[in-house]
Amino acid sequence: MLLELFLLISASCCIGESKRRNVLLIIADDAGFETDVYNNSVVHTPHLRSLAQRSLVFSNAFTSVSSCSPSRSTILTGLPQHQNGMYGLHQGVHNFNSFDGVQSLPLLLSRANVHTGIIGKKHVGPGSVYPFDFAYTEENNSVLQVGRNITRIKLLVRKFFKTHDEKAFEQRRMKEENKDVTEDDERPFFLYVAFHDTHRCGHSQPQYGAFCEKFGNGEKGMGRIPDWTPEYYTPEQVKVPPFVPDTPVARADLAAQYTTVSRLDQGIGLVLQELKDAGYENDTLVIYSSDNGIPFPNGRTNLYSSGTAEPMLVSSPEHRGRWGDTSQAYVSLLDITPTILDWLSIPYPSYSLPGGPATPVHLTGRSLLPALVTEPHSWHTVYGSQSLHEVTMYYPTRSVHQGSYHLLHNLHYRMPFPIDQDLYVSPTFQDLLNRTRLSEATHWFKSLQQYYYRERWELFDSRTDPLESRNLVSDPSYSAVLESLRQSLQKWQWDTGDPWVCGPDYVLEDKLEPHCRPLYNGL
Repeated sequence: MLLELFLLISASCCIGESKRRNVLLIIADDAGFETDVYNNSVVHTPHLRSLAQRSLVFSNAFTSVSSCSPSRSTILTGLPQHQNGMYGLHQGVHNFNSFDGVQSLPLLLSRANVHTGIIGKKHVGPGSVYPFDFAYTEENNSVLQVGRNITRIKLLVRKFFKTHDEKAFEQRRMKEENKDVTEDDERPFFLYVAFHDTHRCGHSQPQYGAFCEKFGNGEKGMGRIPDWTPEYYTPEQVKVPPFVPDTPVARADLAAQYTTVSRLDQGIGLVLQELKDAGYENDTLVIYSSDNGIPFPNGRTNLYSSGTAEPMLVSSPEHRGRWGDTSQAYVSLLDITPTILDWLSIPYPSYSLPGGPATPVHLTGRSLLPALVTEPHSWHTVYGSQSLHEVTMYYPTRSVHQGSYHLLHNLHYRMPFPIDQDLYVSPTFQDLLNRTRLSEATHWFKSLQQYYYRERWELFDSRTDPLESRNLVSDPSYSAVLESLRQSLQKWQWDTGDPWVCGPDYVLEDKLEPHCRPLYNGL
């Protein structure tokens, strides 16, 4: 125990000794475990495999919210969506934004003289909370070009490094003229590459296929991405996730997704090659993950494990002892901001949010750097918080995953679970709807009725029931587990200023001393 504590402290203490430290954060869009890094040998992902060999691979990584903008806000703030204000999607009629006073990662890095850049899908706001020095996103470009055209992405990464080098050269020249130059003063960078693959696009650009798998493939009218060698898969080849209906239609849908996984992988390879060519490979922390679950039934927009489990690779050039290892520690996308701040030796400020609890905001995630030294044995709890996806999809849920047990609190459990637009028009969901309507076999592990209507509390043992299909709430032998998890979840909600902490049968009275007041509404 003392040895483990010493190693954990040593991991944090060594941060700041290196002359130069940079960060490359790579986030995929709606990606899952379609890679041989996570035992799917069908999809060809050699670049992810190569990165994994230089990384610690986390097998129990989770997003805290299974929705695009809210998840990206948690990645860039370290705060759950209910605390940072990004309750739902940012774009169009949804129009959700983080609170003006949130101290985001790019804001803190900019204040610490870190050169910040974003390429690809931003999907968060407002701009004053999420500022970047270098930005090529859907706000000023086509998201297809900056998020799926891997040649364009490669050239933008190269442009960022060129800009960074030019600024570093100018900084050194000015310091030399002032006789005040030291090697330690070289400005670090944070580059965030946010791919749009493997998001669906059948609802917005159907001409490119269900997953934009035809975009840039060289066929007539599709354009050509020079650096992409398209790889195609047959429905018979795919490995159907257990929570997805195993039907010919779903298999064809997955085959299209696999093609974009291969494009994503080739894009990651190009980005990492640019990092190496620019001379930054050996002083850059590289993190790879995704924002939420795959866009299939029981996946994205759900806080079930199938909607929140994420790939997570963390590669540190200064922590090579665990390269190629796998960690069983439970980690969260809420850990990304504390990890990057730790890597760059930047403290998190003390501040309160206007209108929020008087207590200062604090990060409930942790730095992952100690795990790169030795396996942590006490990291076994992660939390989830979802309120909306699209503006019409109000279904607030909170969850805690602790070891083998997973507890979900569905606050509006008397309402049917909502379906987002792009999932609704997807081949897989349309097939599921039609089979249900015609009373045909769905080849799914639950019915649509069970999917729509859920119990208020759902407790699962994910080790004996990985599909989370048997609710243990009414089993008296699990009453102690249920109560312990309820208390843990509610404490986290209070700690993070969750406005939903009292729902649905109490109302939050947050003036003077915050407490829950009963509604006597029969719930």
